[in-house]
Amino acid sequence: MREFNIFIHVELIIASCEQKFQIRFLLVIPANVFRNSPWVSSDITYISTAESWLYLAGHKDLCTGEIGGYAMADRITKKLASQSLFRAATKRPAKGLIHHSDRGSRYCANAYRKLLEQFGMKASMSPESFRDYDNAPMESFRGTLKSKLVHHSRYRTRQEAIQDITEYIEIFYNRQKRQKRLGHLSPAAYEKLFY
Repeated sequence: MREFNIFIHVELIIASCEQKFQIRFLLVIPANVFRNSPWVSSDITYISTAESWLYLAGHKDLCTGEIGGYAMADRITKKLASQSLFRAATKRPAKGLIHHSDRGSRYCANAYRKLLEQFGMKASMSPESFRDYDNAPMESFRGTLKSKLVHHSRYRTRQEAIQDITEYIEIFYNRQKRQKRLGHLSPAAYEKLFY
């Protein structure tokens, strides 16, 4: 992340009424982060179904805001994280990209790190103390996914949830959802500016 001048900015905020201190961590991404720059790899989020939990791993392109790769399964495994990475890397050439993630065991696993090397990606990991804040772009996606879709649905089966989430990512989030950071364009429309 240092290579692209991406860093964490820490702000101290003092609330006027109660004079409480709050520290806010921001992932600062400069405007000149170019296309195919760092992807953010999430820790795996979970979705409740009547059958049991469904786990979602994803990779987000920081330039276009697109969820480039994702995978879902009934268990949290290294394979789940690897499937998401593989889908992202086959969708867009990965050589030279920086792969940023937290320090979760799936992303530290030898098999996963070898896969990064195979794709020619450089690994970057959050410092232990910034675990939740350094992955803000992916956390934002997951928050949107849950508030706009998952929390309004009661999934009977994991397959029902997989279908709904796939449609949300492929049809709505990547193609229709406008993002302020992209000049109120969707990730797909923003990407067309480069082709």
